Amino acid sequence: MTPHDHGSTVDGTAEPVLRLNGVTHRYGRRGAGAVIGPCDFSVATGTVTALVGRSGSGKSTMMNCAACLLRVTSGTVLYRGADITRLPESGRARLRRDEFGFVFQDGQLIPELPARENVALPLLLTGTRRRAALAKADEVLAKIGIPDLAGRRPSEMSGGQAQRVAIARALVANPRVVFADEPSGALDQATGHEVMQLLTATVARVGASLVMVTHDSAVARWCSRLVEIRDGLVHADRRLDVRVAR
Repeated sequence: MTPHDHGSTVDGTAEPVLRLNGVTHRYGRRGAGAVIGPCDFSVATGTVTALVGRSGSGKSTMMNCAACLLRVTSGTVLYRGADITRLPESGRARLRRDEFGFVFQDGQLIPELPARENVALPLLLTGTRRRAALAKADEVLAKIGIPDLAGRRPSEMSGGQAQRVAIARALVANPRVVFADEPSGALDQATGHEVMQLLTATVARVGASLVMVTHDSAVARWCSRLVEIRDGLVHADRRLDVRVAR
């Protein structure tokens, strides 16, 4: 996996790869109910940003707006400087497929497929030949230390193993941004620690950015930035001095 060539400002600091400007998401008749917003925050290249807050605070909604999984009601989401909020659904789907990676709490692996085919799926969806896609999947599984899982189906894996395979799937297409929703939430503490270490170290190694939703304050040890969400608004935004193993 090769790190992307990201832009930077003239003073050498990284430009935001993702920026939310005045974003709101509403529901109900005529948008009567506000879920989030207005919210502003940006994600710098190569950083690990955690969206934290209690259940129902709006953190997952905010991440889903940033990831083009939900349409914003107002405001803009800029990806590499381009407004992606007005893209048609086909363009949003391409963006999610080609530029973003996703890790969900329960992995969401396809139960009928062995690990290598689950990992290869994003490549197959882009038209990559099956042999090449499977070879890339094997390469990624090996790089993150789980080549022995290649032939196992999800029912033959522990929760931690399945989540490691999900991380491999999220990274196989070399995304610029990885979105993770409670990636260790369904795991015991020790396994969750291992999965978080793997996720943050691997994302750092390939030069991507990680945006992670969690309700666990202990996740801060893995993050370079903590954005606290309360009642759908950014309540606090702190940068943390965290060294990620590579």
